[in-house]
Amino acid sequence: MKLILASGSARRSELMTKCGYEFDVMASNADEHIAAETPHELVERLALIKAREVFERVGKGAVVVGADTVVVLEGEVIGKPVDEEDAKAILHRESGKTHTVYTGVAVISDAGESVVCSKADVTFAKLTDSEIEAYVATGEPLDKAGAYGIQGQFAMFVTDIKGSYFTIMGLPLHILYTMLADAGVHPRGF
Repeated sequence: MKLILASGSARRSELMTKCGYEFDVMASNADEHIAAETPHELVERLALIKAREVFERVGKGAVVVGADTVVVLEGEVIGKPVDEEDAKAILHRESGKTHTVYTGVAVISDAGESVVCSKADVTFAKLTDSEIEAYVATGEPLDKAGAYGIQGQFAMFVTDIKGSYFTIMGLPLHILYTMLADAGVHPRGF
């Protein structure tokens, strides 16, 4: 059975590789502009849409993983910044506050579909203007929801986490492991 990650995310690929999964990457071409009632529903629907699009391209015999992550601050979904100025504005809004990260994971195989949402609360220290300027200048926040990468240099500004660290990184590993095991896919040696 061929395992496929329906995401071009280097972080998701790295996490799956570290866990011992052997897989191919096939980024989804699905339209990600959808409406949803809640962030929970949004990430689940997007993860499923991405996985379905790839599954339809490869056909039977594959197990496809789709994922989507959003950051929610004060009831507003915060996506990836459009540019450096947007990244600075997002980080100013998040500074000294707690936000919630939602990650949806979908697994599709010949046997069917499953989708799960995981959430984690993240609290930032109060950031100075110069800290925000320096961080944005690294380029690290420009391709990440919420304008930060918890696994990178920004980790020094995270004061508290409630929930899975891997949810924040965009792929809750225990949930993924369980879903793939249910689909008959296991990491090397397991």
